[in-house]
Amino acid sequence: MHIPRLRNLPLPELSLIGVTMIWGVTFLIVHIAVEYTGALLLVGLRFLIAGILAAILAGRHLRQVTRLELLAGLSIGASLFIGYGLQSYGLQTVESSMSAFLTALYVPLVPLLQWALFRKAPALFSWIGIGLAFAGLLLISGGSAGHLRMSTGEIATLGGTIGIALEIMLIGYFAPHVDSRRVTAIQLLAVALFCFLSMPIAGVEWPEFSWIWVGAVIGLGAASAMIQLVMNWAQKTVSPTRATVIYAGEPVWAGIVGRIAGERLGPFALIGGALIVMGVLISELRPTWKSRTDRRAAT
Repeated sequence: MHIPRLRNLPLPELSLIGVTMIWGVTFLIVHIAVEYTGALLLVGLRFLIAGILAAILAGRHLRQVTRLELLAGLSIGASLFIGYGLQSYGLQTVESSMSAFLTALYVPLVPLLQWALFRKAPALFSWIGIGLAFAGLLLISGGSAGHLRMSTGEIATLGGTIGIALEIMLIGYFAPHVDSRRVTAIQLLAVALFCFLSMPIAGVEWPEFSWIWVGAVIGLGAASAMIQLVMNWAQKTVSPTRATVIYAGEPVWAGIVGRIAGERLGPFALIGGALIVMGVLISELRPTWKSRTDRRAAT
């Protein structure tokens, strides 16, 4: 079997590998930052900076925004608000590497949501991936005899995973009909708006000034804008399956960074994380006979 060297990979794939590494690092940054500020404020400021940067890059194209693009941006922004808000809340008590493995469950979760909402049954490999991911979840959560023992932080993180899965479904629904530059700016700014509107309801107050959370917000905002823009650009030529395989490395990078920072997951949690990554990869496979059938039908 021939394994391509890193230098021989196309630029879009190299770019996705790079942003996946950055994505993994952000879990540890958020884990540290939420010790100094609330989750809603952190997410709000993070996406406000990201939205401003995306709007600057979109420039004059924002003048041509349509009602559909506004609806798309607000809908995707709402799902991102749920996803990142709950994920950041969970990171107050859950280690960054554990959070990354739990968040990766969004990949096998998408087929289940499509089945529930659109009556589109998951394929065989999706079911296998879902089974492996659930087994990994049992090991990570310390479940035994079929019973999950989840902490509040882990439950919040799983709720955030559902939000991210909805984001992926909404992007797939709207993408063919909208301009990605305008929708990216709108969805990022929408997340910030939802966070700031929710802060008085949740009783969130501004924390004491600290360069730690200020620096984290600026860094996370720049990273979010870059990750989103690179993903939208690279996936014009990289297939969703290929991209998902690359994204599956995100919890691995988060685990490596967390390990360097001193986090120590137990052996069962590590095995569970490995099963989740395997589930992510397998859920994106297609049987050879199915691919041949599709090609014949297309012909």
